[in-house]
Amino acid sequence: MADDARAAAERMYAAFNAHDHDAAKDIFTTDFYSHPLDTTGPDSVTASWQRFHETFPEARVVVEDMIVEGDTVAVRTSVRGVPGQAPTMLEMFRVRDGRIAELWGLSSLRRT
Repeated sequence: MADDARAAAERMYAAFNAHDHDAAKDIFTTDFYSHPLDTTGPDSVTASWQRFHETFPEARVVVEDMIVEGDTVAVRTSVRGVPGQAPTMLEMFRVRDGRIAELWGLSSLRRT
């Protein structure tokens, strides 16, 4: 189970960095829930990623630390390519059947 959870997290970051927004439907469960955004489903992820990349087209997430225990993944990342900032994120995922089902997160990104 831990290998599936790690693989799901790695697929998510790779898709985000490649601007492969359509991959969300294969990475997130149909009933995926994002606690920070209060949204559900892979389409909400696609829309969020598209908005982020429109604002910061050079943005790239770098995984600094990843801890996996069972179906849960905790990740500390840096975000590169955000002018004037060096944001970090802390995210936790719950994985079900190889897909991300639930996400919690905090970010130091300043929105203007």
